Amino acid sequence: MELNFSGIVIGVATFLVIGLFHPLVIKAEYYIGVRSWWLFLLLGIVAGIASLMVVNLTLSIILGVVAFSSFWSIGEVFEQKKSWLYCFSTASKALVMAALILVMSK
Repeated sequence: MELNFSGIVIGVATFLVIGLFHPLVIKAEYYIGVRSWWLFLLLGIVAGIASLMVVNLTLSIILGVVAFSSFWSIGEVFEQKKSWLYCFSTASKALVMAALILVMSK
């Protein structure tokens, strides 16, 4: 009986790609801002075309996962921006409230 490791390899690669893209999105939005969305678009297009051209099925699937993880990251970049804005507005509201309490207590 011959074992087929393709499913395990694809699963591990998918896990690693998703795990890699999470901090990539955060760093890209932090250092470049929402303008980084086009980098993810370009990477997705390149990986998608490469997926179509590669003969090896396992590698083609992994490149497809990279492509669509890149496309998904475009939306995540904009969500990250909203998240930072929400945190900033919440933090600034807390600072204003603390300042008001401090002023009123005197």
